[in-house]
Amino acid sequence: MSLTSIFPTKNVPEIRRIRHELKRRTLRVISAERLTPHMVRVTLKGDDLDTFVSASPDDHIKVFIPGPGGEPARRDYTPRRFDATRRELVLDFVSHEGGPAAAWARAARPGDRLDIGGPRGSQVITGEIDQWVLIGDETALPAIGRRAEETPASARVISVVAVPGAEDEQVFATVADHEARWVHRPLEEADRAEAVLEALKTVELSPRTFVWVAAEGTVARAVRRYLLEERGLDRQWLKASGYWLKGRADAAVKDFDSEG
Repeated sequence: MSLTSIFPTKNVPEIRRIRHELKRRTLRVISAERLTPHMVRVTLKGDDLDTFVSASPDDHIKVFIPGPGGEPARRDYTPRRFDATRRELVLDFVSHEGGPAAAWARAARPGDRLDIGGPRGSQVITGEIDQWVLIGDETALPAIGRRAEETPASARVISVVAVPGAEDEQVFATVADHEARWVHRPLEEADRAEAVLEALKTVELSPRTFVWVAAEGTVARAVRRYLLEERGLDRQWLKASGYWLKGRADAAVKDFDSEG
C-alpha cells in the first residue's frame, strides 16, 4: 500500500500561468460614463481586439496615455469586461486627482484613441473552490466585479471592498451566491487597514475558501498577515497583491509570497 493511499494528497488550488502574445493595439472610445462618483467606465472598440485574450479576472493591460512632450504615461488596468463578438473592451478608471489615466478617462469622448498593450499573461486559479472571499479597494473593483460575475452558481462569493461612501458601491450581475460587504473610508485613508481588518472578523473562512486580496500595498500586506497569522489560512488558499503604493506613481507589488 502506498503512502498516498494512507495519507491522501491535500486538494489545494493551483495557479496556472498562461503566456499571451504581447501586442500593442489601437482602439477607439465608443462611450464613457461616470459609473459612480469615483469611477469612470470607458468602452473601447477596434479590429485590433480580434486576437485579444484575457483568461483571468485579475489580468492587467498597459494603457498608454498621451502626455506632455509627446511621451506617453503607462498605467496598469484590469479588463473589466471583454466581448469578443462585438470587439469591445470595458475599462473602469478610478477617478482621483493627479492621475494622468484618470484625467484622460474623465475627458474621454466617443472617437478618442487609446493604445493598449497586453495582457502579457494570465494567472488562472483552478481547483475545487466552494467559496471565494474577495478583498480590495477601488482599484480592485474591476477584478472583483469580473470574478463575481464569472463565478458559477455552485459557488459562494463574499466581497469586502473599501470605498469612500455608499454612493461608490456597485452591483454585480452574477448567478453565484454573492454577499457584498462595503467598508466606507475617505480616499486619503486608503493606506489604512484598520476598517478592512475589522470587517474581516465576521467573515467565515469555511473549507475550500480561496481568498483573493488586492489593495494599496500597506493594506494588502496587513490583510495577508492577518489571514495567515490570526485566522490560520493556508497560504495555498491565498493570493495577495499590492495594486498601488501611496505616494509612488505607477508602483505595485505583484504578490507577497516571497515575504514568507
